[in-house]
Amino acid sequence: MLYDLNVPWSSTQSPQELQRTISFLSELGYNTLALNHIHSGPLPSQITNQIPSPQPFTLPPKTTLLRRCTLTLIDPAQNYRLSVLASTYDILALRPTNEKAYLAACISLSEHSIISLDLTQRFPFHWKPKPLMTAINRGIRIEICYGQATGQESNARRNFISNTLAIVRATKGRGLVISSEAKSVLGVRAPADVLNLLGVWGLAKERGLESMGVNPRGVVINEGLKRTSWRGVIDVIDGGESEVVKPKPKEVESGKKGKRKQEEPNSGPPTISKRAAKRAKLLLQSSQAKEASSGSEAPAEASSQTTPAESESKPPSKLPIQAKS
Repeated sequence: MLYDLNVPWSSTQSPQELQRTISFLSELGYNTLALNHIHSGPLPSQITNQIPSPQPFTLPPKTTLLRRCTLTLIDPAQNYRLSVLASTYDILALRPTNEKAYLAACISLSEHSIISLDLTQRFPFHWKPKPLMTAINRGIRIEICYGQATGQESNARRNFISNTLAIVRATKGRGLVISSEAKSVLGVRAPADVLNLLGVWGLAKERGLESMGVNPRGVVINEGLKRTSWRGVIDVIDGGESEVVKPKPKEVESGKKGKRKQEEPNSGPPTISKRAAKRAKLLLQSSQAKEASSGSEAPAEASSQTTPAESESKPPSKLPIQAKS
């Protein structure tokens, strides 16, 4: 999969011309494209995405369109709202114009993912390996746009070639992103032509393939993780609004940990616990057993004891009379 993360966009550009550029890039094999809006000067109070979405024309099949903002960095102290700008667009790039802004973009600033350089200019500093490799080790990629060399004046083309040679020599071809920045269809080149052109400028073929596939893919994935995950671990997925389910009365009662409702006064006989009912039952059984035992002993005693009246009323017992011999 090939990437072109710098397709210029402007509000004055006709949609038909932009559609032709996107269609031609798709035919050449570029699957993921990024429309680039260049912003100069300090940031406004209300930051909005200037690139409309979706576009007023149909995209080619299997083509992903992203929105990118490139901020021209002059004084790093003035652009203190880069985090808001980064959250508004899919990709944020910085274009430093002096050495102070260049060092800040390589070492201190962290909201951007690409350092896009206008290599047609003559910079008053040298491309040293330490700042560039510091930015690459932090996950920031250095962008080289071949469209700056095509259709330009001889002086601008000479500056572009010298700057590209110095950057490739300082980075050894690592951490680069190759984009077109083609303002029309005529500035777009096929991947094989771009690799041959970069090979003339000192970039190996393997590094050239990485700068058109692996490195820009890492930029897109990292920027997506920044906006849809928490610390790159938990992915936040919008699943829509969930329906609010009201709990049933039984569920409400069962959620009270088995506590009984408070009894209202004069609502009936009070309820007792199982233990108290068992104790009352045992007491009742023991009392009934005592009453039964006391009732059986009383008739026996009554039969054994005679009253004085009964003894007087009884006739005397007749003794046997012995016969005289």
